[in-house]
Amino acid sequence: MKYLREQIMSHNNQKKMAVINDLSGFGRCSLTVSMPIISYMGVQCCPVPTSIFSNHTGFKDFFFDDYTDRIETYISKWHDLELEFEGIASGFLGSRKQIETVIHFIEEFRSDRTTVVIDPVMGDHGRMYATYTDEMCDEMGRLVAYADIITPNLTECCKLTKTPYKENGWKKKELYAMAEALSCRGPEKVVITGIPQGEFIANYVMEKGKEPKLLRTHKAGTERSGTGDVFASIIAADAVNGVDFDRSVKKASDFVKKCIVKSVEMNIPQTDGVCFEEVLYTLKRN
Repeated sequence: MKYLREQIMSHNNQKKMAVINDLSGFGRCSLTVSMPIISYMGVQCCPVPTSIFSNHTGFKDFFFDDYTDRIETYISKWHDLELEFEGIASGFLGSRKQIETVIHFIEEFRSDRTTVVIDPVMGDHGRMYATYTDEMCDEMGRLVAYADIITPNLTECCKLTKTPYKENGWKKKELYAMAEALSCRGPEKVVITGIPQGEFIANYVMEKGKEPKLLRTHKAGTERSGTGDVFASIIAADAVNGVDFDRSVKKASDFVKKCIVKSVEMNIPQTDGVCFEEVLYTLKRN
């Protein structure tokens, strides 16, 4: 006679990911994107809000509340609950103290079954965001060393590796040199995103022990808020679910393109991000 083993009731019976980022009520970016996508992919998404926005800073006016000084008290309650995480992910961080908080969180909650995904959100098109000083960029470089996976765009990759930025004309050997420099800091997997190649947009993928790849897709529509958050959320959830990195990058890129196309069809303003809700059902969990 067979008996079913009774499972002990625990907060940790389901895969969980802590996501440290700001929360924008409108505009589809940061936690507003990560929570539904990661949850849909079968991983419980546990948010750690660094700040609260009514709508993101791409709009002319917005409400803002800095949450930095409350994060430590917030996460102390997770210690009390003895929570364990298969994934830890971070996005935009607005100050040196917030970066230090993420490092502390990783040191406290990381286990041998935790994958850390860092999206070093610092700038785009060769320019750093207004909040990013040279000191902050150096601190982000320190955070990268804690990552298993990083997802910098071309601008961020150049800044982290002290490589002169150029909009076009990147050769594979140049991309390899930057990805290798970042990989040597600690991450097992690196994807450099948003590389312009004529009518294509490319992602350069490096994983230790494997041949690097340049994965391309045709451009669609125009740039929109939050697409990097969509991309990084899929990469993070796939990592927890054990999906091959190359396959995950291609899946994330294809899904972002699908979201952009749908947003153009629906006449959604660029500031409003991508209407991923309309096509989320097409996203595979594995």
